[in-house]
Amino acid sequence: MNGTFAVLTFALGMYDAHTGCDSGCLSRVEADARVNVSSGVVHFVGDLVGDEIYVRYDAPMANGPFQLVAGVSATSTGDLWAGVGHAYTMETGSEGIFAELHAMTGIYMRGSGPELGGPIEFRSGVEIGYKWSNGWRAGLSLDHRSNAEIYANNPGVETVQFRVSMPLD
Repeated sequence: MNGTFAVLTFALGMYDAHTGCDSGCLSRVEADARVNVSSGVVHFVGDLVGDEIYVRYDAPMANGPFQLVAGVSATSTGDLWAGVGHAYTMETGSEGIFAELHAMTGIYMRGSGPELGGPIEFRSGVEIGYKWSNGWRAGLSLDHRSNAEIYANNPGVETVQFRVSMPLD
């Protein structure tokens, strides 16, 4: 899964930013601020290696379709990750259904979990979910973390999660 979600986030976001836009397509705009909490299982080389709790803040600003996000996670094996990046949310034709792609750069501090090659680890993923009229969201997410081969060792981990998102306004 290397950088697939990161490339999709950029490509679809740029397409969206320039669709029907003559200028200022990546200008700062307001976005829905929210706190996301998720819990899931971590897979490493196909094996289940632990559980993860992840908290992410979605800032009330975006550059075009790219919303600023920051997150921190902890695993049952004592691994920690913290990072910042962007999310791109797509509303579907169906009422309330959404898909989100995100790409983030962060720092990985290993506990007794997998050796991921180095302290800089990128997190990218996709979420499919439902947004209620009051702004609350729930969804299933698949995240991938790896170092994008900036170190010689780059095995990566995947996390499958259930996420709940609360609006802050």
